[in-house]
Amino acid sequence: MRALRKLISLEIRKHKLAGMLKGVLIANLAILAFMILVVFIDQSEFATYPEAFEGLHIFISGTFIIFASVLLSRLIIDEYKNNTMALLFTYPISRMKLMYAKLIIVLLFTFLNIVVSNIVLGAIIVGVNSFVSAISEEITANLLISELIKTGASAVYAAGIGLIPLYVGMRKKSVPATIVSAVLIVTLISSGFGKFRLGDLALVSVSLGLLGIAIAYLSIRRVERDDVA
Repeated sequence: MRALRKLISLEIRKHKLAGMLKGVLIANLAILAFMILVVFIDQSEFATYPEAFEGLHIFISGTFIIFASVLLSRLIIDEYKNNTMALLFTYPISRMKLMYAKLIIVLLFTFLNIVVSNIVLGAIIVGVNSFVSAISEEITANLLISELIKTGASAVYAAGIGLIPLYVGMRKKSVPATIVSAVLIVTLISSGFGKFRLGDLALVSVSLGLLGIAIAYLSIRRVERDDVA
């Protein structure tokens, strides 16, 4: 476990992943600006807190699934393209542990950012509404508990779904293909008719999340078994 933590720390420093926090901040500010525009200025959507929080869930989850594909590209796909992975595998480090470290970074990054972003942006929306009263209903403890549970669940699903582009990336050894596949997945689960979204179906979200975990597992088994091209 200590070796795995050290590998995670080394990967974060090597790829300068702390620099991605600036992108996270910009993305959150863009989502917040859009939500304020729609909820407090346009007022054509999200007339209740559940609707506003649902909109927040959709935008944040989709954003960080795409961020996950960018991370996968930097941590794995780029290293295959540049033959850096072949060099890494010559070191006295378990291939599986190295891949576990990379994928854990992606999972934790996606999960934590979705949870924190939902809580922080949700709190800002509630705070702004206390002054402008665009949403007339009261915030209740039951609503907050329900939304926290939903946020945690959606973060878990999204973290798994964010690993699906790894399949395309590993086959094509292409960064653009990895990111485009993530955009297509987000479009698929966010699309729908009226109030219905495909991503609202728990079975779909759970299945896609498990698919992402399965792809990650098979990718780890593959690098342990095969030579790096």
